[in-house]
Amino acid sequence: MPAQYQLVMHSGPTPGKVFPMEGDVLTIGREAGNAIIINDAEVSRKHTQFVFQGGKYIVTDLGSTNGTFVNGQRLTGQHILQPGEVISLGEQINLLFEAVIPIDPNATMMSAGRPPVIPRAVAQAPRPQPVVQPAPPPQPVNYAGQVPASPAPVYAPPQQQSGGSRTMLIVVGVGLFLCLCAVSVGLFFAPVEFWCMFPVWGAGACP
Repeated sequence: MPAQYQLVMHSGPTPGKVFPMEGDVLTIGREAGNAIIINDAEVSRKHTQFVFQGGKYIVTDLGSTNGTFVNGQRLTGQHILQPGEVISLGEQINLLFEAVIPIDPNATMMSAGRPPVIPRAVAQAPRPQPVVQPAPPPQPVNYAGQVPASPAPVYAPPQQQSGGSRTMLIVVGVGLFLCLCAVSVGLFFAPVEFWCMFPVWGAGACP
């Protein structure tokens, strides 16, 4: 029967050494008759005992000189070990109690060079099309402050008069000026009889 638990030395004379725990009663000590032999001055000839009961190991100190500690606490009686706990023999030797994970020899191993076989029905199944959500309707814009004013009216400059209209105005003005000049000249050279027709204007000049 393969070992279900093991001890791994973290500090001591042989760091990293693994001690498989096989058997119902195991002892650790400096003598050759122990199941786990640790040749160190801090280890007594028979230092610690492990008894397997109910699928777990129970650890007990065998009256060692330097004592047995579990997670830093010195043993004064029996203690049921849990995986991950640290067993110390004296002050320099620390052993980690671990559970061994069994490996099923009948388990199917997948080759790293061949990809897994995908069933034909699964490989040809159409992919679901994403659902397109309609866009939400536009929301009215709420102005928190002053309502923006309407755009200012565009000022259109007055259109300039065409050249023909300006010429016409000049001609009419010149004509009126000439008419006024002609009337003035005619009045200036008019005979006295003409002024006598207007008593107000010709007073004193008429015979």
